[in-house]
Amino acid sequence: MSESQSQDPKQKTALVRHDDAEAFVISLLQAEGVRPDDAKVVAKALVQADLRGVESHGINRIPSYLARIRTGGIDPLAVPTVEMVTGCVAKVDGHNALGPLPSLLAVRTAITLANQHGIGLVGVSHSNHFGMSAWLVREALDAGYISLIFTNSSPALPPWGGRVPLLGVSPIAAGAPAGEKSGVPFLLDMAPSVVARGKVHKAMRRGEQIPLGWGLDSKGRETTDPREVINGGWMMPIAGYKGTGLAMMMDVFAGVFTGAAFAGDVTGPYDTSGKPGEVGHLVVVMKPDLFVSAEEFRRRMDVLYERVVGCEKAEGVDRIYFPGEIEQLTEERRIREGIPFVQDEIDALNREAERLGVEKIKVVENP
Repeated sequence: MSESQSQDPKQKTALVRHDDAEAFVISLLQAEGVRPDDAKVVAKALVQADLRGVESHGINRIPSYLARIRTGGIDPLAVPTVEMVTGCVAKVDGHNALGPLPSLLAVRTAITLANQHGIGLVGVSHSNHFGMSAWLVREALDAGYISLIFTNSSPALPPWGGRVPLLGVSPIAAGAPAGEKSGVPFLLDMAPSVVARGKVHKAMRRGEQIPLGWGLDSKGRETTDPREVINGGWMMPIAGYKGTGLAMMMDVFAGVFTGAAFAGDVTGPYDTSGKPGEVGHLVVVMKPDLFVSAEEFRRRMDVLYERVVGCEKAEGVDRIYFPGEIEQLTEERRIREGIPFVQDEIDALNREAERLGVEKIKVVENP
């Protein structure tokens, strides 16, 4: 499906250059009291999501981030701190900062530890929504490391057989550097639900319906109305009880293990009650040459890539992609052409600009 087909035909679309989007987000955050360097980190994280086609975790999250700052749910001036636990293990206290800040600190700390010990393990507590997991995986990939990124999140899914949301639909993310020939790294970033909850929020924001199978209403019935999923319903897990098991795993590793909130106590990214998020993350970074040489690792990754994408295709399939490859191609295209937004999204972002007295987002094209 093309981008134009995925948009609501009733809404106009606009293209925004990625550097303009980043500058716009930085200006909003700074106007709300966030330090310039911190604002750059958050803006980069959100724009990366839009570039990769993960609009559910892109700059349209900014109004909710700003609302939580205004109501005291996020401290815009918090400075995350690191404490060593053992030689290759550390913990980060986010101090209720914007989520991208402690999570990036955790990844960079884990990279340093992995460089020294072969592996680095960092737990994060007192954090908030950190955006798309893939941007943190890419941080490790750019440094040449394998990584696992776990987070937990606010209730969106009951345990299997239940009807009260208790578990988050927290993403499972992993990455491994590319082989020399393919140039395509392995980058998996997936929710334990059929789709990420942010996609349901995006549909609600755009006034669109969702496909059957994405979510359930408050009585456990399938629905195409995103409002019924968000307001009292819940997300549909992948593979039934297996999906809820994966969601529970995220709560164990990112919540119970790290000292963060868990079992339904994580505050949601759209909550404006003033409650801290208390989100937890867990970061594992490993050198790729722990068991085989770096050259052998790259060769083996090339073999894996070639066999996956070269597999005999099922009827009707034009191409097989490696995990993360579609997003990589989308990013390359959007860097050239711009990021598409529907008019309602542009309007919502510009309302924040008007509220804060900053320049509106720069649109380069209205198709």
